[in-house]
Amino acid sequence: MNLPLGFTDSATDALPLHLVARADFAAWRATLPAPAAAWIAAQGFDASPGTLLSLPAADGGLGGAVLGIADALDPYSYSHAAFGLPARTWRVEGAPNAATLAALRLGWGLGSYRFSRYKQPPRAPALLLVDGDNSETFAVLAACLRVRDLINTPTEHMGPEQLEAVAREIAQQHGARIDAVTGDELLAQNFPAIHAVGRASHRAPRLIRLSWGDEAHPHIALVGKGVCFDTGGLDLKPADGMRNMKKDMGGAAHAIALAELVMARKLPLRITLLVPAVENAIGPDAFRPGEVIATRQGISVEIDNTDAEGRVVLCDALTHAGELSPALVLDFATLTGAARIALGPDLPALYSNDEALAQRWLDAGLQQRDPLWRMPLWRPYLRYLTSPIADIANAGPSKMAGSVTAALYLERFVPAALPWAHLDVYSWNDADRPGRPAGGEAQGLRAAYALLQSQANPGQ
Repeated sequence: MNLPLGFTDSATDALPLHLVARADFAAWRATLPAPAAAWIAAQGFDASPGTLLSLPAADGGLGGAVLGIADALDPYSYSHAAFGLPARTWRVEGAPNAATLAALRLGWGLGSYRFSRYKQPPRAPALLLVDGDNSETFAVLAACLRVRDLINTPTEHMGPEQLEAVAREIAQQHGARIDAVTGDELLAQNFPAIHAVGRASHRAPRLIRLSWGDEAHPHIALVGKGVCFDTGGLDLKPADGMRNMKKDMGGAAHAIALAELVMARKLPLRITLLVPAVENAIGPDAFRPGEVIATRQGISVEIDNTDAEGRVVLCDALTHAGELSPALVLDFATLTGAARIALGPDLPALYSNDEALAQRWLDAGLQQRDPLWRMPLWRPYLRYLTSPIADIANAGPSKMAGSVTAALYLERFVPAALPWAHLDVYSWNDADRPGRPAGGEAQGLRAAYALLQSQANPGQ
């Protein structure tokens, strides 16, 4: 099989790589020959997390290396190695257990990533020697990198049509059924809110629908916000707020990658993927503050702010998801800056109308070292979305609880008895960190996959 970037199955000239936690460092160093121990002492190396050190050979060449790690099951404990080590082949010393090897390989792959569509990286990553069956780990890695690639691609090459093309390619590969409701056909098929947000762009809005799986298996609906660029509409964003808005389809990237991962691993689930894909543009037909728009649910929405457009396209998609009566609905969206103010860039905000579902996703996040943070659906805050002329407003004058009110808006369009969870993701790294290069990022995806694995195989 073709191995991902950063891996090899050829042991030729492979050098030993030691994985050492700081607590075990003294005992490990005591097992080394005196010259190697003296070299390590001279360098002041103590296996602090995120550090590494090359070890000399007897002839003065490169003889190996040691990584300082923190949590052996956290992929990011290892991701500094891919570009921190010389671009050679490395073999792991000792006998790490299967879970540690899986974390190492996933972290190495995440650390090897560079977005290279327009610019080649200055060097290749170091290669990790692998053997055995790594199909699960590499499928999860591919999903994470799919999210990064989709988000990092500029809107000129990743608009609604291109996003649909990606979904169609994935559907064809896995034997899924797919269609798209496009342009004015959105009105004919009763998706008026999606149409209202996307109608000003020369790139037609659409609802991408993919379905896969056996009718006998549990049915899961995945929904992703696909705003391929967000100017803010007539409530125009300032330049710095608009700069990275190619990432506003990050929710769609997560939902698409998760659907692809479920299909690639052939989980015994039936999935429906719904992606409302639009560009929130400025033009003669742009939707305006003060307009009242229709929704598929029949709930009228007053537009308080055209920059709160993500929830408007999602409400039609969530309504449609509810009509299909799935066992549960998961949605992903780069929905609010308020979530980032509350939790920062690394922690997606999780909302759910079902305590058991929320806890399962949180537990999966802890297990996978893919953290989320539960936020409250504090329903008294619906008062911030009161409209004098419509059933609900998409925003309001108060700056209070912006992430909570966005989630409450979405909940209005989900059947009360249907388990639903919403993840407000940043989908972005503001600066380079080991394993997390600046640009698009998958957040909560590995946890969501673990959640769906438990849904597909209860009791295991």
